[in-house]
Amino acid sequence: MSITSSAPSAPSLPLVVRTVPLDDLAQPPGSALAAPSAAADLADRAADLLGLLPAEAPLAWVRRGDGLVAWGEAMRLEVHGPDRFAAAERAWHQVLAHAVVRDEVRLPGTGPVAFGSFAFDDDSPAGGVVVVPQVVVGRRDGRAWLTTLTTGGHLGAAPRLADVAAEGADEAPRSPGTVTYAEGAVPAQEWPDVVSAGVAAIRAGEVDKVVLARDVEATAEEPVDVRWLLQRLARRYTSCWTFSVDGMVGATPELLVRSDQGLVTSRVLAGTIRRTGDDAADMARAAILAHSSKDLEEHEYAVASVARALAPFCSSSNVPDVPFVLSLPNVLHLASDVTGVLATPADGRPHPSSLALAAALHPTAAVCGTPTQAARALITRIEGMDRGRYAGPVGWFGADGDGEWGIALRSGRVDPDDPRRVRLFAGCGVVAASDPAAELAESEAKLVPMRWALGSD
Repeated sequence: MSITSSAPSAPSLPLVVRTVPLDDLAQPPGSALAAPSAAADLADRAADLLGLLPAEAPLAWVRRGDGLVAWGEAMRLEVHGPDRFAAAERAWHQVLAHAVVRDEVRLPGTGPVAFGSFAFDDDSPAGGVVVVPQVVVGRRDGRAWLTTLTTGGHLGAAPRLADVAAEGADEAPRSPGTVTYAEGAVPAQEWPDVVSAGVAAIRAGEVDKVVLARDVEATAEEPVDVRWLLQRLARRYTSCWTFSVDGMVGATPELLVRSDQGLVTSRVLAGTIRRTGDDAADMARAAILAHSSKDLEEHEYAVASVARALAPFCSSSNVPDVPFVLSLPNVLHLASDVTGVLATPADGRPHPSSLALAAALHPTAAVCGTPTQAARALITRIEGMDRGRYAGPVGWFGADGDGEWGIALRSGRVDPDDPRRVRLFAGCGVVAASDPAAELAESEAKLVPMRWALGSD
């Protein structure tokens, strides 16, 4: 494990944070855009925020037109190993201990904010990163704000967006041009054999469920402008959390955990069927999914793993008995929203942070399997690749510990050495009744969002 920072003298140069209202991006309560119902309105709201981003290293966490976008790098904290989550939190607290903060808005996402992305596996060289940006713009419930973060200096006058706008943000996102695809670590024609090995391990009693993933290499004609991907994903997948952190970009439908003033929420997805594009046929497929014993079994394992992980932290919780069907443009999912109320620690300490909760939840059965340790060992043995930060926690947290962490699904990793290359990922839950050919088809369906984002149609 190591921790590095782009501002090594941060304790003597404290983080100076100023948050002010931003009326230009806010929507008055009751306006058509304050509670939008049309997909076009949601997409336009997302474009308002995403349009502020520069091409270089954009940070984003946006859903239904609200969320956070950020740019610049006031500080960078890198961590590795099984202690990476705790190490990141310790480093963040060290920064906050010396911070000078004036927050005139006081909403979740105002004041000091950091974005993070963490590897799926403890031993992955991808490790984890926490980025403290220089500028954050946020919007929530019809209110918007601007936060500036600098090292050293003083609070000074209230910042204006025009004064801290990112260089090049007014330039339209660039198309990547023609994109070609190549096999990843395990060729598609060989991946059903990996699934068969997983099914055999389940039938042998090694695990109850295992989640197996594959990758595809995309090479674009031009360097990939992450803003192009973000704009397209946010426009098409409005119910997902569109994110960009340190080269990981995607639109995840799965919320690992949200912590908001003592309330916690986790959206669990497991059980998938591909959409046909015909509404009547898709309604029939949704009914099939809702009654599929294979998919319901897979979903039950995932929900139970989240409920067990949250139980030690909560005084009460609600675990739905029956999942609902979440409809996305490419697939239908079985979904459950698990909620809870954080218990007040007996020793008077504050509630665990959203990052601590994410660490306790990771990896869920939805991205690993069950029992967890046996499933992780099986993945290492048969999957044939390093997932990097795919299927790991990605999101943001603030000074009070509240925040939102998704699972980095429906995502890709832009190669830092060659920005024309993007590594795309997809995974499938495997149980005893799984069919290897069907799982390959499901993985192709889950690659659709990123393939579409890279397109130019």
